Amino acid sequence: FEKGRIYSYIGEVVVSVNPYRAMNIYGRDIVEQYKGRELYERPPHLFAIADAAYKAMKRRNKDTCIVISGESGAGKTEASKYIMQYIAAITNPNQRAEVERVKNMLLKSNCVLEAFGNAKTNRNDNSSRFGKYMDINFDFKGDPIGGHINNYLLEKSRVIFQQPGERSFHSYYQLLRGAPDSLLRSLHIQKDPTAYNYIKVGGQIKSSINDGADFKAVADAMKVIGFTGDEVQTVYKILATILHLGNLTFGVDGDVTLIENTKLVSVIRELLSTKEENVEKALLYRTVATGRDVIEKQHTAQEASYGRDALAKAMYERLFCWIVGRINDIIEVKNYDARVHGKNTVIGVLDIYGFEIFQNNSFEQFCINYCNEKLQQLFIQLVLKQEQEEYQREGIPWKHIDYFNNQIIVDLVEQQHKGIFSVLDEACMNVGKVTDEVFLQGLNGKLAKHVHYTSRKLSPTDKSLEFDRDFRIRHYAGDVVYSVVGFIDKNKDTLFQDFKRLLYNSSNPVLKGMWPEGKLSITEVTKRPLTAATLFKNSMISLVENLACKEPYYVRCIKPNDVKSPLLFEQERCRHQVEYLGLLENVRVRRAGFAYRQTYPRFLQRYKMISEFTWPNHDLPSDKDAVKRLLQGCGFDHDVAYGKTKVFIRTPRTLFSLEEQRAEMVQRIVLFLQKVWRGTIARMRYRRMRAALVILQAYRRYKVRSYIREVNRRFKNVRSMKDYGRHVKWPMPPKVLRKFEEALRSIYNRWWAWTLIKGLSPEEALQVRAKVASLEALKGQRADLGLQRAWEGNYLKRDSPDTAASFTLVSSELQRKDKFMRVLFSCNVRKINRFHKAEDRAVLITDRHLYKMDPLKQYKPMKSIPLYNVTGVSVSPGKDQLVVFHTKDSRDLVVCLQGMVPANESRIGELVGTLLSHFKRAVCVEEISTESLTDQQYGFTSCSHLYQPAGIQV
Repeated sequence: FEKGRIYSYIGEVVVSVNPYRAMNIYGRDIVEQYKGRELYERPPHLFAIADAAYKAMKRRNKDTCIVISGESGAGKTEASKYIMQYIAAITNPNQRAEVERVKNMLLKSNCVLEAFGNAKTNRNDNSSRFGKYMDINFDFKGDPIGGHINNYLLEKSRVIFQQPGERSFHSYYQLLRGAPDSLLRSLHIQKDPTAYNYIKVGGQIKSSINDGADFKAVADAMKVIGFTGDEVQTVYKILATILHLGNLTFGVDGDVTLIENTKLVSVIRELLSTKEENVEKALLYRTVATGRDVIEKQHTAQEASYGRDALAKAMYERLFCWIVGRINDIIEVKNYDARVHGKNTVIGVLDIYGFEIFQNNSFEQFCINYCNEKLQQLFIQLVLKQEQEEYQREGIPWKHIDYFNNQIIVDLVEQQHKGIFSVLDEACMNVGKVTDEVFLQGLNGKLAKHVHYTSRKLSPTDKSLEFDRDFRIRHYAGDVVYSVVGFIDKNKDTLFQDFKRLLYNSSNPVLKGMWPEGKLSITEVTKRPLTAATLFKNSMISLVENLACKEPYYVRCIKPNDVKSPLLFEQERCRHQVEYLGLLENVRVRRAGFAYRQTYPRFLQRYKMISEFTWPNHDLPSDKDAVKRLLQGCGFDHDVAYGKTKVFIRTPRTLFSLEEQRAEMVQRIVLFLQKVWRGTIARMRYRRMRAALVILQAYRRYKVRSYIREVNRRFKNVRSMKDYGRHVKWPMPPKVLRKFEEALRSIYNRWWAWTLIKGLSPEEALQVRAKVASLEALKGQRADLGLQRAWEGNYLKRDSPDTAASFTLVSSELQRKDKFMRVLFSCNVRKINRFHKAEDRAVLITDRHLYKMDPLKQYKPMKSIPLYNVTGVSVSPGKDQLVVFHTKDSRDLVVCLQGMVPANESRIGELVGTLLSHFKRAVCVEEISTESLTDQQYGFTSCSHLYQPAGIQV
């Protein structure tokens, strides 16, 4: 203790001495020293027992629990916090966000529960005034995924009364000293705790507790856990309401009971979100149903004060239980399927009030000490009694070690019909006025001969006991004198139904949800509720059963002195605690016993890879023989004993050595399995890929054959079809044949075109070629190309029948003179000269020349341009049929076709197509390029108003 070594081991039990000072032995560097280590590898520490519990849970897939016990002020709450911090620090190495969120909420829940469930007592500045058992759920990887908290017997009498030198719950002082002024004003409260009757005793005490900083920490923790803003505000309103209730006083005016400070009623009404008259009525009257009749019975001042105090206690207890339930709703494991996520394992941490002996011990201390008796019984059962019985059962040579079995004290309290709880419940159920003295008489009558019970009536000479008030129980931790004053009322835990209806009818949904029983009608008959003693006894039995089904690890906390001094070590005080905690017997059992035991099949399952005789399976007569051969081969035969069904290992060092050898072999086995499995996976993948390739190739061949068959079927009779198969829809080709399909379509299209034109006459063939050339050149440029009609070419005879003879004579003369073979095109035009003057002319295009003629002078040739001098033709996209013949000497001929019969017949397409076809047939070096001239380029608005363009591109 003087050197700061505050931890020690007794087997797997950690003994912890409260140092009453901050110690630098819980940092991250210390966590790393204990992470993954065996129990005895490092100096004794809380982290070692936490790691042992975690490894047992993870290795053996078994639920474990850590039971922390000791007197009040011995350091149990701090120990539980350090254990939680260690588990949080070593889990979730991959930093999964959801696991981090759960860990953070589990740690923050401690902060909130301490604020509302802990208080400063004469023995401890942060004494747990409730019992807490937390289950932490882990997934198959060992990461926390949720949890659940059970709370036991909140000391709600502390709400209205504290012994000298003690405080009420931390939450009140945190609110008054840490809340902002705006919040205090909205709650109608002030910062001075001495202004409130319920907490003024504690408000006068100077304490090292920083309530202001704690208020902020608790508010932040509630936000992290997931409390909403409305829920937090409701919590503050309930605390403020309880403070105001404590200041309510009652007076009497004749036979009428009155509230003396009525202003507080309106404040309470506002905080509870209910009606003022309902608050006043619930405080002053009690509604009683007799059959169908409902009677309102007025309270006396004493009854009204009792009802007020009962309401304050019930509101705080209900608030605390609601906070625990709300935390459970948030942190519990949701949507977990063991078949999908693996087995869900648990580590339980029990932090419950320690054994208490006060100046005045009442019902709460009796329940707390009964709880410690149950836990001591569990310790005796598992560590001392069962272990010795197991040695005898397994045939291990063993000398019995005596120990005090406190089962007799547990029976004294909880035995049916004879125990103290049964006598108390029986007294509460009696008809008529039942007093605490009647209860004490019942105890004296039934327990007079019990060696662990006495009272003044049974021991008249014992002046430390008061007549009709005190009784003494000889606990495992020492003698405790209890005062029966208040036992009956606290056990009945009576709260008038009027208060429950008042709170249920609140317009605040959070407050209303805390009091669901308030919806019952006043005339509705309900079962008698279980007493506080019965509820607590049942919860303790359930807790012990829960702990017994897990693998337990113990932390036994020792209090070095009663004055909280970091320098004083009282040997007598510590010796007494060591004795009543059963640590001496524990040391004797551990020295004589074995540190580890396991059934033969389970032992082999874990360590069989160490020996060549047991890996992978042994051929020896039994598992026991196989275990013997394994341990003999390792040289540990001197440190073990062989029972009928289990092997026992005496020292932890042997177990650590086995674990080291196993870890080394597991690594080699894993590498071997990985090699084999990777090879298997590669071969499976190769076979799948090869099979897939064969299937793919077969499928491709099938698709190709199917496509060719389908094409053959659809185009089988194409020669006999009217349109030679033009209407036939092509089947969808597979991807591999898409280029083939394009080539096939091209072949078909060429065949189809050849089939169409092979029967045409030479003249028809020329016309088709001209139309194709026109379509290629002008498609999309002009709306009407005249493709639907027959192209005659020489239109002057048809358009001007009156002058046809003159034209025929002139054309014959030109043919004789210029030796042209045929007329390509002729038409009436309107010519625009360089001075923008329009004149009627005619154009004759042969295979040798382009002639401009005057129709008014019997088609006298005015200009002859050899075709080889024509370098290009430009046409407009409009309906004006404008044509520009470009020449090498840049003396372009600009004309507009006119005089068509029928009128407005489009001949631009025929002109362009005929010229293109002619030049292609003549294999002319120069190509005729056609360019669509826009109105903007030429700057004209109609065919009759033409302007010289700025430039013409060839």
